[in-house]
Amino acid sequence: MSHYIINGGKKLSGEINVAGSKNAVLALIAACLLTDEECIVSNVPGILDVQVMLDIVAELGVRVQYDRINKTLVLQAETIQRTELNQELTKKLRASVLLLGPLLARCNSVTLGSTGGDKIGARSISTHIAALKDLGAECLVREGFHFSTSGLVGATIVLEETSVTATENALMAAVIAHGTTVIKLAATEPHVQQLAEFLNTMGAKISGIGNTTLTIEGVSKLRGARIAVIPDANEAASFITLAAASKSNIIVTGVPIDYLDDFLLKLKKMGVMFDIGKDWVHVLHPLREYQATKLQVGLYPKLCSDDMPPLAVLATQAVGETNMYEWLYENRLGYAPELNTMGARTEILDSHRVKITGPTPLKASKLTVSDIRMGMALVIAALIAEGESEISEIQHIDRGYEKLEERLNRLGADIVRIK
Repeated sequence: MSHYIINGGKKLSGEINVAGSKNAVLALIAACLLTDEECIVSNVPGILDVQVMLDIVAELGVRVQYDRINKTLVLQAETIQRTELNQELTKKLRASVLLLGPLLARCNSVTLGSTGGDKIGARSISTHIAALKDLGAECLVREGFHFSTSGLVGATIVLEETSVTATENALMAAVIAHGTTVIKLAATEPHVQQLAEFLNTMGAKISGIGNTTLTIEGVSKLRGARIAVIPDANEAASFITLAAASKSNIIVTGVPIDYLDDFLLKLKKMGVMFDIGKDWVHVLHPLREYQATKLQVGLYPKLCSDDMPPLAVLATQAVGETNMYEWLYENRLGYAPELNTMGARTEILDSHRVKITGPTPLKASKLTVSDIRMGMALVIAALIAEGESEISEIQHIDRGYEKLEERLNRLGADIVRIK
C-alpha cells in the first residue's frame, strides 16, 4: 500500500481549485441506469470511488467511456445484463447502495451482498429497505439483500432517518413507478437537489426540490441527459481549513459558497480571517490567535459531519477548549488518538464527543488513516507539524481527493507518495 512522507512547517501560498463533488457524481452515475439512452456527465472528479462505481456498472452491461483528461463520462445502459452486484467491488464502496433504486425500478430485481466505504459507524441500510418496501418491493435478507417486485407503485414514504442515500434511492425508484410518491423527512443536501434536477432533465416529474417533502409523479420512461457535477463542498471546506490551520495566504477557487454558510460562520467565530467572492474564498494570515468554540454537526444546511475531522486540527491551534459533537457517526473520532501522538490534547468523552484543548504545537509522527475525512485531517496536521511525518493507508484519501499531493505541493507543501 502507498503512504505519504510529509515534511511539515512549510510556508504555503497560492491558489487551489475545488473538484467535482464525490457524493453528487456517484448518485448521478446510478441515475444513468434508469434510461437506455446515452447520458453525459462532466466535471467528474478523478477519484478512486468513481472508478469503483464505474467498474460495478460496467459489469452490469453498461457502456462506460471515461475521459479522465477532460473529466467527462459517457454512460449508456441500453441493456442491463445482470442485477446481482459484484460483492468484491461493492464492499469497497458504500455508495454502491445507490444502485438498489435504479435496478429495482428498471429490472424489478437487484441483489446486494455488502457495502463498504469508511468504517465510521454502523451505517445500516434499514431506511433504504423500508422506503423500497413502501414502493412495493420485497426484501429477502440472506447472505446479502435480495430485492424483487412485480412493479413499483407510488406511495407515501416517511424516512425514519433523514438519510441522503436513502432519499436518493427512494427518488430513483419512484420516478418510473406507477402513480404518485411523496417522500417526507427527505434530505436536502445540494447533491440530493442536483440528482432530482438531473432526473427532471431526463423526463421525471419531481417537485419540492430543496425541501424536506418531495412529490414524484411516476413516468413510464426516462431519456438521456447531460449534467455538470457541482463543486465538492467537503473538499472546499477541507482546503479552507488547511489554509486556516497552517495560517497561510491561500485562495480556494470553484467554491460553492451557498453550501457553506454554517461552516464559514464557525470559522468567523474562531477568528479565521477570509474574504469571499462569488465562487472563491481567500484565507488570510490571522492577526490574532484563533479562539475555541463549540462545533456540532446538523442536518443540512448546518455544519456537515465530513467537515469535522479537519476542523479538529484547526481546534488544536485555537485558544481554549473546543467541544465537538459528532452525533451522526459513532466511529468518526479515530483522528483524536492520532493527533495526540503529535502532541495535541484531545479527550474522547464518548463515542460522539471529543474535547480539544489548545493551542498546542504539533510534532511529526507516524499516522494511520481509516477513513477519507480522517485522512485529510492527518494531512493537514502533518503539514503544520514540525518534522517528517509518515501517513499510511492513504488509499482512503484517494477515494475522495483527486491527486491531493500534487495539488498541495503546488501550494508549497512537501508531500511524497511512496508506493
